[in-house]
Amino acid sequence: MIVEKFNHTVAEKKWHSFWEENKIFKAGEDKTKKKFYCLEMFPYPSGKIHMGHVRNYTLGDVVANFKRLNGFNVLHPMGWDSFGMPAENAAIQNKLHPKDWTNSNIQTMKSQLKLLGFSIDWEREISTCNEDYYKHQQKFFLDLYKKDLVYKKESLVNWDPVDNTVLANEQVVDGKGWRSGAEVVQKKLSQWFFKITDFAEDLDQSLETLKDWPEKVKLMQKNWIGKSKGCEIEFNLTSSKENKKITIFTTRPDTIFGASFIALAIDHPIAKEYEQSDEFKSFKEQCYKIGNTDEAIAKTDKFGFKSDYLADHPFIKDKKIPVYFANFVLMDYGTGAVFGCPAHDQRDLDFSRKYNLEVTPVILPSKQKEESFEIKNKAYIEDGILINSDFLNGLTIKNAKEKIIEKFESENKGKGKTTFRLRDWGISRQRYWGCPIPILYREDGAVIPVPEKDLPIKLPADINFDKPGNPLEHHPTWKFTTCPKTGMKATRETDTLDTFVDSSWYFLRFCSSNNHNVGYDLDDAKYWMPVDQYIGGVEHAILHLLYSRFFSRAISLKTKYEIKEPFKGLFTQGMVCHKTFKTEDGQWVYPEDVVEENGNTFEKTSKKKIVVGSSESMSKSKKNVVDPQSVIDIYGADAVRWFMLSDSPPERDIQWSEEGIVGCHKFIQKVWLMTEMIQSISDTTRISKDKKLELKKLINKCIKEITLNIEHFHFNVAVAKFYEFVNSFNKHIINENCDRDEFISIVKKFVVLIYPFIPHLASEIWERITKNKNLHLQPWPSFKESLLQQDELNIVVQINGKKRSILKAKNDMDEKYLFQMSLELDNVKKFLENKKIIKKIYVKNKLINFVVHD
Repeated sequence: MIVEKFNHTVAEKKWHSFWEENKIFKAGEDKTKKKFYCLEMFPYPSGKIHMGHVRNYTLGDVVANFKRLNGFNVLHPMGWDSFGMPAENAAIQNKLHPKDWTNSNIQTMKSQLKLLGFSIDWEREISTCNEDYYKHQQKFFLDLYKKDLVYKKESLVNWDPVDNTVLANEQVVDGKGWRSGAEVVQKKLSQWFFKITDFAEDLDQSLETLKDWPEKVKLMQKNWIGKSKGCEIEFNLTSSKENKKITIFTTRPDTIFGASFIALAIDHPIAKEYEQSDEFKSFKEQCYKIGNTDEAIAKTDKFGFKSDYLADHPFIKDKKIPVYFANFVLMDYGTGAVFGCPAHDQRDLDFSRKYNLEVTPVILPSKQKEESFEIKNKAYIEDGILINSDFLNGLTIKNAKEKIIEKFESENKGKGKTTFRLRDWGISRQRYWGCPIPILYREDGAVIPVPEKDLPIKLPADINFDKPGNPLEHHPTWKFTTCPKTGMKATRETDTLDTFVDSSWYFLRFCSSNNHNVGYDLDDAKYWMPVDQYIGGVEHAILHLLYSRFFSRAISLKTKYEIKEPFKGLFTQGMVCHKTFKTEDGQWVYPEDVVEENGNTFEKTSKKKIVVGSSESMSKSKKNVVDPQSVIDIYGADAVRWFMLSDSPPERDIQWSEEGIVGCHKFIQKVWLMTEMIQSISDTTRISKDKKLELKKLINKCIKEITLNIEHFHFNVAVAKFYEFVNSFNKHIINENCDRDEFISIVKKFVVLIYPFIPHLASEIWERITKNKNLHLQPWPSFKESLLQQDELNIVVQINGKKRSILKAKNDMDEKYLFQMSLELDNVKKFLENKKIIKKIYVKNKLINFVVHD
């Protein structure tokens, strides 16, 4: 009996229960089996899943299912990046404890993810706010502390005045906090740091080994690490008070003869001499308002404070160079001191014009005459030849750099030096909802690591958010303790760890998440790591990926864990976009509250006129979001999954549309009906060998195309190939071009192919045609190259490279006969008339070209 419609509600419920009860997606324990570790970046439990989550996890699920069917032992886990400021802020707003808010959101999002039928091993689920997770993180902190990879120092930090916490440079976007949007200011605090700079060279060089990473991501990482080859130069400083030496770093030592000032960071050691100056204090306050990221500095006016010192030019006798403190020099890059060559650096030129400093060009454009070359309002930053530079004159920039470094070194005035833009990772955060740092401060001033046996250091449950600042600092009892060694009074560290620490090793925890004694089991990690396919947004190209690469290196020191690169393959998916809607008075409106009548757009209840804006990535702030659960309820999980894989390449943005999801739902119903129609075909029908061969070729071609497109992440192309197959196959069914058994044989292969994409429909069809629920155990179908060859080919015939005709010929015909046949074509005869053939070219099964002349 034919069932004309696929009931997604019934099927989804049935298969979710079957998969869960039978632990279908549990990773195997057999370490002799070939493995595949598929991981999507785990979500922050904000409340509900959004379409961005759906796309991310759908892409990963196709890969995970595909690999299982190809015989791999697949690890496909899920967890929650559950510490962080949003939970704390929500707790304040809603009078809820962050833990309650977080766990409630996790349950909601977990139930929503399960609706989509993702093949996740839920037994390995982790949550970073659970003590069983962060006790291992505290152990890692202590291990790195012993390895001298953790230290504390007072430093200028990016301070978010709204969230009242420190931000890493990477968390400051256009001078504003990445979450609050508040203008970031500078503040001096005592902070804990990870020594990521110890690994700068390796982090930079090893990018070349990441063959399966997008080039754009590797470039972003390389630029952030910022390896620079340059020179340290020693200058003699003089003033009315004293003489001293100062070391500067530059990547352009070739421009030394154009130096017109030296600029120091505001926290350079020399700055201590000006601490009593009101003018200098005012200058520092101005600098603190800017932030210390390159982006913030680049967008602000350059200004300085002139010191009492003058520097002796290392090669120009009697030339004195003024020394300034400047708002664009950072203490933790190079030496915190630079020289300015305004003719060949726009920042230096702007500064020099402001303070009327000399501008001496020392690089001449190759086609320019020296006497007519001058610098006005734009610095010359291109290639050229050295001028006004004594013994460097006439050299290229490259050769001048080499020669000047040799000169500095031979005269003991400087040396070649490699430096990095990368700075140590500040990990202290002044918040409650984070991993406690396992450090005690004893009353005698000693800093004491918490003994491992006392871990975890737990967060207090009774917390008060009424006072601004860090709640742990204000807690009446939690921070007060005693030293475990001496019994002396001690206080706990009240800062918590940056949440990026939580996500820098979670992929390792998944390998052994049910082992409560260790963060990861070495044998498990050796088997599962590295992650074979990692999937997530490009917005994490610097922060999360760089920190994870550092963490893998840090924990491998003095241990038997040797995998330095945690992610073998990386894929960064595009955003899910939707049109924006707002009223004429500027209020954003949800898509479901918008109606169209007579060509006009209105808000459903108020009838206010709606302004339809551009399509942008879905965001809560602009309300251009679509609730996945409501769409699943109407159209089914498979339709939502299919939409996410259709139309747009996965690395590009995809435009959400109601028409699109309706089309996906119709296709699923079409596939269902196609397979149901087979039931009505007589099992006694017999057809010719040619028809049977035609069908075999059709499915064989589909197998190859789907296989290759999954392997290359061309999921949208695979979807298009499924459409082609279904359209062609339907015609054969309608015409009863085969017996039922042959049809079923082909459908079984097709269902295995489509299972990674739409598993509910595929599983339901499989059960109806085989009476079994073992689709997940089927081998991926193979294809035969012999069946991919066409019987008849269209061969292009050219004369002197121009297409003149098409020759229809059988596959693999001898080229001698092909040349003869092509010469009989009317249009070829026409263009060969009175011409002499001097050469014949044949590209097998594709092209013939006659090279002729008169």
